[in-house]
Amino acid sequence: MLCLYLLTLLMPSQTLMMALPLRTPDLLKTTDTNEDDDNWTTGLCDKKMKMKKMQRFFGLPPSGELTKETLAVMKKPRCGLSDVEHMNIFNGKNFIIRITGNKLPIPVSKVHKVFRAAWQLWSNVTPLKFHKRDRREADIVISFYYGDHKDGSPFDGKGGILAHAFAPGHGIGGDVHFDANESWSFNSTGINLFAVAIHEFGHALGLPHSPDPGAIMYPPYNFDPGYEPQLSFQDVKDIQKLYGELSWIQLPSKRPPPKTPAKCDPDLSFDAVTELQQEVLFFKDRFMWRKHPQFDETRITLISSLWPDTVPPNLDAVYQNVIQKYISVYYWVLRQLNLEEGFPRNLSTLGFPSRIKSVDAALHFRNDRYTVFFTGDECWRYNEQQKMMEGSPLLIEQQWPGIPTPLDAAVFYNGFTYLYSGPYMHEYSLSTGRLYRVLRNNYFLPCSNF
Repeated sequence: MLCLYLLTLLMPSQTLMMALPLRTPDLLKTTDTNEDDDNWTTGLCDKKMKMKKMQRFFGLPPSGELTKETLAVMKKPRCGLSDVEHMNIFNGKNFIIRITGNKLPIPVSKVHKVFRAAWQLWSNVTPLKFHKRDRREADIVISFYYGDHKDGSPFDGKGGILAHAFAPGHGIGGDVHFDANESWSFNSTGINLFAVAIHEFGHALGLPHSPDPGAIMYPPYNFDPGYEPQLSFQDVKDIQKLYGELSWIQLPSKRPPPKTPAKCDPDLSFDAVTELQQEVLFFKDRFMWRKHPQFDETRITLISSLWPDTVPPNLDAVYQNVIQKYISVYYWVLRQLNLEEGFPRNLSTLGFPSRIKSVDAALHFRNDRYTVFFTGDECWRYNEQQKMMEGSPLLIEQQWPGIPTPLDAAVFYNGFTYLYSGPYMHEYSLSTGRLYRVLRNNYFLPCSNF
């Protein structure tokens, strides 16, 4: 049975990452079939093509089959806006906002505070100004509704569609509706209203869904208690294209918003790298690249697209162990897509002394049933059968001559060992004890720039 071990330093203020609402693309609508075999075959092929398209969109192996991973993506809560919706924009830069309804499912004062903070994110990076008023005429009306609320897009109760927004225009244009049946919250205990509101307000201003997994406008809403929702570099670029720019120096934070890691970045480094069945996974922050033999290209996606509720961002090390069930800092052990009971555990339970606070990288030797952990300039050998460290640590330079320290990641692939440090990976042969090549980290993604 396959197990995956994940090691990460979990600060006291952090908790496990929680995945939030996901917008599944409108790619799986039923194709009508009749008794004609040719039509039936055409319909089946069409469904498989749409399934593959959706799987590629979310960084899943494009098998065209309804796998467990695909089903998990499809079942998540989601935004109600189509991914192919045609969007308009408002004329002008000043907007009147009205929040309607006296029976909100959560305290009114807190709702208004959350909405004000969400609008502020968009006004911080544009010349746009938003003014809350109680008068009947407003540019954008925000409401909570139950079920069918006569706009042609009924809500479906708890779960499923969380909210929807209408493209800028007259009448209902620009309005935002939230499903009152949802378990809305202001933290991680339910559906986080702030995260959903930022996304839907982007739609109300004319932004469609973004293909950038780091963007707030990316179809999956992902709420991580340790990561405050914010606009990404791509979100800012897209909204400024519609309504005008502010220079970075004018932004409240005085610095550019975060960028999603780019595989062609010459300075790209990884947090961890591991084999997983047929794949190689490259982890960076809350993202990962999945190199799979069925993929035409290696695309970046969110870690939560594969492990929605179990795996934290900013991993230190990851390895696959097909023999036993346990490990990785606080460390996690996953069997298939599920977290093993009793995890995460403290790193000290593996036998590390108290001075070791994190692990840089890990290599699992499947046939010999041991794992090498790299920490600073040392390496440790862990016996997977006896569940204990073997002897004292050794210097990496003695065991792996020519390899710089500290390491960022390590993995076996195609008969070689690859040790990552900074923007470079070092191709090492265990059989000869030689370092063969030093390559940029982009080599396997691959990037045509190098």
